[in-house]
Amino acid sequence: MIQLERVRPLNAARVRRGDFVLYWMQAAQRADDNHALEYAAAQANELGQPLVACFGLTPDFPGANVRHYAFLLEGLKETEAGLGDRGVCLVVRRGPPDDAAVELGRRASLVVTDDGHVRIERAWRRRAAVTLGCPLVEVATNTVVPVEVASAKEEYSAATFRPKIYRHLERFLVPLPRTRLKKDSLGLRLDSLDLGDTAKVLAGLGLGPGPSPSPSFRGGASEAKRRLGEFLRTGLARYALDRNDPSLDATSRLSPYLHFGQISPLTIALAVRRRGQRPGRAPFLEELIVRRELAFNFVRYNRAYDRFAGLPAWCRATLLERAGDAREYVYTPTDLEGARTHDPYWNAAQREMVLAGRMHGYMRMYWGKKILEWSASPERAYGTALALNDRYELDGRDPNGFAGVAWCFGQHDRPWGRRLVFGAIRYMNAAGLCRKFDADAYVRRVEALAAQVEAEVRKKVGLDQDKAEDEKPARKDKEK
Repeated sequence: MIQLERVRPLNAARVRRGDFVLYWMQAAQRADDNHALEYAAAQANELGQPLVACFGLTPDFPGANVRHYAFLLEGLKETEAGLGDRGVCLVVRRGPPDDAAVELGRRASLVVTDDGHVRIERAWRRRAAVTLGCPLVEVATNTVVPVEVASAKEEYSAATFRPKIYRHLERFLVPLPRTRLKKDSLGLRLDSLDLGDTAKVLAGLGLGPGPSPSPSFRGGASEAKRRLGEFLRTGLARYALDRNDPSLDATSRLSPYLHFGQISPLTIALAVRRRGQRPGRAPFLEELIVRRELAFNFVRYNRAYDRFAGLPAWCRATLLERAGDAREYVYTPTDLEGARTHDPYWNAAQREMVLAGRMHGYMRMYWGKKILEWSASPERAYGTALALNDRYELDGRDPNGFAGVAWCFGQHDRPWGRRLVFGAIRYMNAAGLCRKFDADAYVRRVEALAAQVEAEVRKKVGLDQDKAEDEKPARKDKEK
């Protein structure tokens, strides 16, 4: 069942007689538990037409780099196969996503897309809606409760948002049946990038230098489901007690897969519910639904969600009031990026993010607070935290990333006791970490990760050198 509140026409065009129904896949890169895909399939059946899916692979997404695109392509290749199993041809075009939708949309009876909430995603949908000569319908599928249904305004905190979410939760937290297509589109001749060699596609994007692909995460729905299964077996029962202990790392590690839409929050929430009243069930669903969707609310209703100016007035006022305070330590963005501070716990958090593309959530709070404390001004600190988060985190450039950084500067929080630099913003320090968990064990865990990554790099360099040596005689014979 697809609730009517999930469906939103983006233009007033009428359905026409085209060759197929087009699903413009962008934020929901999956073949399962995808309301937009199922809605498009139902429309295709009603019109007696095949369903085609398209994806616009732009190399210009703000802040994205090789790390992000490698993960995306791993998942997209698997999604192509999953759609094929359902009789849906996936067309991947290089360039602005709205261009791909408009070009293929010339042959479509109507176009269906998933919901995107950050600025560039909204711009793509607006441009396509104006240009297409057929209906463009957006179907919300990347939150459990559609953003506009949950609230019609920016919420102050989780406390104000939570009752609004729970008012609608039972209606939206229900299984999504698959629609069986009456016609398939696999025989259509449509130009598409060949995803068979993802490394070649990645090289063809012409991306500049950036972090290498994460050695800790592989993209794709199957990997997301494997991690979910492992978490349900070994992590959920201890989640309530251990989730804030980075040395144990009892979290699900699903945020990169949620960011790229390779797994649905609905899939995760229903799987957790099926485990019954486990100790970790309530706090996990609080993070997955209330806290995550509060971040979507922030990005939807706050136009300056990625700038210091987007913080609540009280946050900006208290930080600017203390902007001239002397700092015991001041580090440049380059110092911070290189994890060159006096604090071993902060350095470990930064190194974990650089190496793995992911940082434990509790350490990310501490990480952001210290950037505020060690930067020359709160505005500069905000920009540095966002830039580092977006560059290295697989789930950067995302509502949860924007809201997470903003939280470190007071967003969705309340005023606390006043102090230097922070004003009334909540403060965190190393002593607090050590009281809550074995912070030195966390440092050792990151050191072990660094050693593992270094060994893998050495091994790869050795294999590449061996390959180059093996190819030399072949090149010489060819020259002869």
